[in-house]
Order: sequence, then C-alpha cells, then structure tokens
Amino acid sequence: MLTLWGSPHSYYTGKVRSYLIKKGLPYRELLPTHPRFYQEIIPKVGHLVVPIVETEDGSLFQDSADIINELERRYPEPAVVPSTPVQRVVASLLEVYGSEGLLAPGMHYRWSYRAEQEHFLRTEFGRLAHHGPDRKDRLLAGEQLMDYFNNFLPSLGVYEESIPAIEAAYLELLDALDIHFQTFPYLLGGLPSVADFGFMAPLYAHLGRDPVPASLMKNRAPNVYRWTERMNHPSNFDGEFFDLAEDWLADDQIPETLHPVLRLLFRDWGAQLLADEQFVNAWLESNANLPAGTMVSEEGDRKVHPTIGPVEYSWRGVSINRASQPHGLWRFEQVAAMARALQGDAGRRFGDLVGSVDGNRLMQIELARPMTRQNYVLVLA
Repeated sequence: MLTLWGSPHSYYTGKVRSYLIKKGLPYRELLPTHPRFYQEIIPKVGHLVVPIVETEDGSLFQDSADIINELERRYPEPAVVPSTPVQRVVASLLEVYGSEGLLAPGMHYRWSYRAEQEHFLRTEFGRLAHHGPDRKDRLLAGEQLMDYFNNFLPSLGVYEESIPAIEAAYLELLDALDIHFQTFPYLLGGLPSVADFGFMAPLYAHLGRDPVPASLMKNRAPNVYRWTERMNHPSNFDGEFFDLAEDWLADDQIPETLHPVLRLLFRDWGAQLLADEQFVNAWLESNANLPAGTMVSEEGDRKVHPTIGPVEYSWRGVSINRASQPHGLWRFEQVAAMARALQGDAGRRFGDLVGSVDGNRLMQIELARPMTRQNYVLVLA
C-alpha cells in the first residue's frame, strides 16, 4: 500500500489524492503530525513539504508531477495521459496551468479573506501542526502556522491594486469551466486525465473547500463544484452523463467547450510566463558558467517553488510585481517542447487550435539552458 503524506487543506495534496482515487491505487493518508514524518521522511527530502508519496519499497517521491509520472511508470493501467498526440499535449498544458498558473487566485481567496474564514483555517492548519484532543492548543498551533503562510501573497503578486484583476480573471475561468462541465464530466470528455488532476490542485482544497471561495464556487459555478466531488469518487461514471462513453473524445478531438478555457490560459497566464521567460533566461545567460546540478535558487534555499529575483509586468491594466517563478516556467516549457515535436497532421491540428485561442507566442517559449529536478529540487542540467 502507498502512503500519501499530506493534509486535507493542501493545494497539491488535493491533486495527488484525486489521482490515487481515480487510478484505483490502494493508499493511506498520513498527516505531518505522525512521528515518522519529521523523524524519517523530511530528513530524506531535505525540506518541509507535502505531498510526498512513500511506496511499498520505501522510495519517496515529492512534487505532484513527479509523483504522478513515477506512479504511471509503475502502474500504467488505467492510463491518465491520452495516447493521441493533440489530446496528450492539451492535457499536459491544462495540467501545468492548473498546478502552476492558478497559484495566485488559490492563495488570494484563502488569505485575503482570512478574517471571514478564520476559525476554519485555524482548525485546518492546526490539524496539520498539532496532534491531540485539546481544541485550544490545536487552534493556537494553527494560528501560528497561518501567520507564516499569510505573508506569501506579495511574492505571488497579490496585493490591493492587483486583487480586482485576479478576481475578474478567476470569475471568467469559473464561468467557462461551468459551461464545459455541464456538457462533459471531465476536461477531455468522459474520462479524467492529468488535466483534471492539475485543476484539482487549486479548485479543491483552496477554492472548493475554504468557506469563502467554496460558497462563491457553489453559487457561481455549481457544475465546477460538482466536478470537484466527482474527482474524489473512485468511479468515473456519473449518471448525469449516462449517454457519454467513459473515454476521451474520439479521433483526438478537443471539446469545443474547452476552447474558452484555453484562451484564458494563454491570455492570463501568458503575461506571467513571458515575464518569467525574459527574466529567467537573462539569469541563465549571466550565470552560464554554473555547473550542472546547481540549484535554481536566489539564496540557495531548498524549495519546490524557488525564486531567483523579482519580475514586473503589466497584466489586465495593472502593474504586477512578484517573485519570479522558474519552476512554473520550466514545467510550461516542457509542454511547449512536446508541442514543437508534433509532426504532420497532428502538428497542423494543434497549430490551428493554438492559433484560434491566441496561444502562438506562448508556445514558442524556450529556456536558454535546460533544467531538471534532482534530489527534490530544481537544478541546472
């Protein structure tokens, strides 16, 4: 049996948990309050983070993408990555967007509305930090941990001037997804894929479970909320869609209702990615002599999402100042490289799709030097 080290309110634990459920892999979920977490798990990983998956042979995998990739290698059936070329790239593109491109709204709705959901958040963070029956001690432990995470908003570009734009972009995405999920149970049709798991990262624990954004989702986009429920159920079948095959669309098709979602991806995440591309490539070129294996990090800190300095750009009429995000850029560039490798009819069809949703420039993103993950951190290749 697999062990998922995580927590109910964790962004990326929600992604991995849903994957394990839909994949049908037996697992147990343990919280960091278990003694083994700090005694055995964290010393091996090298920094405090969840989720981590521990396999039966004692191997540890961290980072939701690495976890899914490794488990797909070990347990290839049923597959969660489409075998047809355009669907495979689109699924990967949406997975990265959900996992990396929606961090700002996820964190905004948790922390900017802290006062309106304080007791819930204290309880959830206390669940992560304190083991025992004393309610007062758990709430106190939760409050102390919250004060630490609450300070991350500016590094994501979330502050008073940017909040209206962040909320407007998120509401547009909710509306587009709500229309799609009235027609299909999953992003690519009648079967979940890595695209769905990527979107579960922001849309479950933060935006579909915290009281304020959960109420917003239920009232504004009830089909999206229903999808979050469906994604935590072991069966792929939903009686609402009794006439739809439990499979991705035939002939490598992309649902028409998904086009508006892709357009928002390229428009709203695009400005951030292009700013990161310029900044990160300049950093790579100015540090060309750094040896392979050097951590991509401003101060040498071991983090899943490191930064190498601040970036500034205009987005939706607002000047955004935030920390650079080389990890998200690296993950997007992997998908862009996959898309560039498409040939023949598949390449033409993907090119037509991307052109129709204004994504041509973004799909040209390339890193000045390859990166990889090694020993649980992002490093130069």
